[in-house]
Amino acid sequence: MTAAAGKTNWFAVWVSVAVVAVLAVVVGLVVWMNNSASAPGPVPASSGIDQETGAITFGDGPDTVATWVDFMCPYCGQFEETEGKTIAELVDDGSVTLEVYPVSILDRLSQGTEYSSRAASAMYAVADADPENAYSFFRALFEEQPAEQTAGMTDEELVQLAKDAGVDVTADLESAILDHEFIEFAKSQELPEGASGTPTLKVNDELVQVTFDPEVDILANLTSQ
Repeated sequence: MTAAAGKTNWFAVWVSVAVVAVLAVVVGLVVWMNNSASAPGPVPASSGIDQETGAITFGDGPDTVATWVDFMCPYCGQFEETEGKTIAELVDDGSVTLEVYPVSILDRLSQGTEYSSRAASAMYAVADADPENAYSFFRALFEEQPAEQTAGMTDEELVQLAKDAGVDVTADLESAILDHEFIEFAKSQELPEGASGTPTLKVNDELVQVTFDPEVDILANLTSQ
């Protein structure tokens, strides 16, 4: 073996090290981009919002009523129309704790405006900023519910709806609605296991088939009645 043959090729070594370093940076960048793409964005900080499940809680009664709703879903509107008053009375008299889970599964039915997600984001913004009046806004979203295959309310109309519902719309809250602050968080919410669509109803952690009759769906399943 010649002396030249036994020498270390430092140029090749440093090229290899540089390639490995570049690959590590690229892999790290890809991981960061993927994590950023799947992150839920800003998360509401109010104690009345479960940051893990996305539930917005109203009341503190011994029985739990949980609903998963899409603000463009006509059946959710029907559910609120037929059962909302009963649920509101049960919340007010201390019988139930209501957990509302806004979901965004009907964005495709709002002519590209993503109304389901925008409305859910606005709901989270109101619940975060003014929890005392969030339930009024929730009910107003269904009282003024747009039809499927329409653009839905504009962001400015959502702000006005909140004001009309008695929400204290500060400059920060208005910006949160107009800027869709919680839209990624809203989009990350999913239906519970066993659900096939909205509205989904659980009473005391048991799935209940919605019949649009509060006596059957709600009252018959409470332990405190």
